[in-house]
Order: sequence, then C-alpha cells, then structure tokens
Amino acid sequence: PLFAWAEFNLYHKSANKRRVKEIMPVLQKYMEWVDQTYKQPNGLYSAPFSASTMFNSPRQNTYYAVDFNSAMAINCAHMSALGDILNDKEISFQYKRAYFSLKTRINSMMWDSNSGFYYDLDKNEQKLSQKTIAGFWPLLAEIPNADRADALIDHLSNPCTFGTDHPFPTLSADSPNFNENGEGFCGGVYPAFNFMVIKGLEKYQHYELARECAIRHLYFILEGLQPANGKKGDMYEAYKPCKEGHAVMESDPKYPKQRYLQTVGLSTIALMIENVIGLSISLPRKTVDWIIPNLEIMGIEKLSLKRNLITILSNKSVRGWEIQMESEKLYYFTINILDQKKKTLPIPSGKCSMLIDKL
Repeated sequence: PLFAWAEFNLYHKSANKRRVKEIMPVLQKYMEWVDQTYKQPNGLYSAPFSASTMFNSPRQNTYYAVDFNSAMAINCAHMSALGDILNDKEISFQYKRAYFSLKTRINSMMWDSNSGFYYDLDKNEQKLSQKTIAGFWPLLAEIPNADRADALIDHLSNPCTFGTDHPFPTLSADSPNFNENGEGFCGGVYPAFNFMVIKGLEKYQHYELARECAIRHLYFILEGLQPANGKKGDMYEAYKPCKEGHAVMESDPKYPKQRYLQTVGLSTIALMIENVIGLSISLPRKTVDWIIPNLEIMGIEKLSLKRNLITILSNKSVRGWEIQMESEKLYYFTINILDQKKKTLPIPSGKCSMLIDKL
C-alpha cells in the first residue's frame, strides 16, 4: 500500500495537480478496501505474508507484519498530504488521524528497547525474535522518535547485524538463518529494500550515512555488471551481503533474476541523483535543494524538469569553490553543505554562478 506515497513523489516531479484530483477517489476506495479486508480490532493490519514479497524470510508465525503496518502509515501520511495539495481539509484530517493512530500502535506494540528494533507480532500480539530488513520501514514512515531512530540506525553500521560490506542484508547477520550467499531473504541484498532504508535515513537527516551506503551499494552493483574476473556480468534481483557477486539459492538455479531493472534503477539512477549528488527537487514549489557533506567536483547536466533543463555543477577555480548553474526558468536554490553553510537564493533564467566563500 504505497500508492499515495508514489503519487506524492510524482506530484513533486511533475506538478500535475489535475492527476492528484483524478486519482484521489481511487486511492480512497483502495484504502477503504484495505481497511475492510485487513484491519483488526486492535487497530493493526494483518495481511497475507506474501504481501511482504519476502518469500523465504524466517518470519514464521507473523500475524501483524511491521513492514505492512508501516507501509499503511506511510500511505495514510501521504493521503493526508495529497489532501493538503487539493486543499481538502476533511481528507487531510481523516488520514492524519489514521496515521497518528497507527504510529502510536506500532511504537507501543512493535518496538523493543533492549535490542533497539521493531519486530513482527504473532497472533497473540507477542513480538517475534527475528531482526529483518522489515524492521526499518518505520524510518520511512517517521514513526520512531529521535532516540529510537538513533538506536535503530546504529544497526546499519553494526557488522554483527546490518552493517555488512554490501549494505543492507535482508536478515540480520547475527541470525542463525543468515546465509552469506544470500539464499533469498536469508541475507540477500535487494536494491528496492536498500532504497527504502536510505530514504528512511533521509527522513532523520542522516545524509552522510545515506550517501556512504548508496556509494557502497552502487559499487557492488557495478562490480556485478563488470566483474573483475572479466566474465560477462549483469544487473541482478539480489546480491551477496559480505562479498562481490549476485546472491545464490541452492534450491533454485535460476535465482536471482537478471536484468532486473525495475529495482536496480532505483539504486542507480534515483540514488545517484538524490543521495550521491544530493539533489532534491520540487516542481510545484520551484525549489532545488542540494545537500552535500563536503565540496567536491560533481553535479548534473541537463536534468529535465517539465520542459525546463537545469545544470548545476561544482568546480574549484582560482577564485575558490564555485557553483555554476543554468536554467530556462527561475527557481529557488538551497545549498546545504553539512555542518558548514546553508543558503537559499533565487536563481534567474540563463547562466549564473556563485562563490561558496562569499555565501
């Protein structure tokens, strides 16, 4: 249930308010159907295990899945945001209330303070013991407070749990079911789930860790595409967590799927623009935010923003660090050099440049 989240992101890439207006009745019907079908008396959702797509993950006895419930919270929050876009206060309030209700239940029932993690629940509402990638969905839903988020995010740098060489395994490395060859969701690294975790890190302003993990993930994808041994490579559905190469599964010689661009595209194109370069763009707001941990030579040329091509490049010249920009229309540019400088400026159409030292 991530349609509202997708529509919200599409709106900021296209500024198509008409689409939001047309799609809203469909999204509302969908949310009603999910409520009628899966919502339980305790306020949590119990959906079929297949909804997680984690087909062989050791999550036996899961009745209330942390990922499905977090995804529902994400959807409710963005249904409310879409209501704000349409200036519909009733929709906005209805789904905001649903979001906070679900957030409260996930926090009170699924969080374990001893291990600093969110867990699935069984039918008796008892927490299960396996730490899986599903436990990071609450980050994207902005469910944990700052202290809980820090405890959860610590796992992403801990080699004993999720801080493996190739971030992030779908099962904690300290699980008895963990397999260094991937073996599906018993340790395999899946690009779509990495995208989810990195976007969750963004929500809590952990930009440097998000960037570092995106770069490491890209390295392993590139190595799989062009292996060092000279053999023919490809883009895969899943990768090994502790070394180069695609994941393997003893029972399925056809695993993983090759040329799996629908999720590898997220890890390559989207993460490269949004996390490695660090650009965040909103067409309706006419804003471009550039968040970078430190200055280096990089940028993007001729990025298409709805019939407007923009170029933003940073270079070191004799005058110091300089950002060169070119656009066909006016927009507002925010540069955020972490722990150093943050400045928002209107950028006129045509070519212009700014010296960082002068900001």
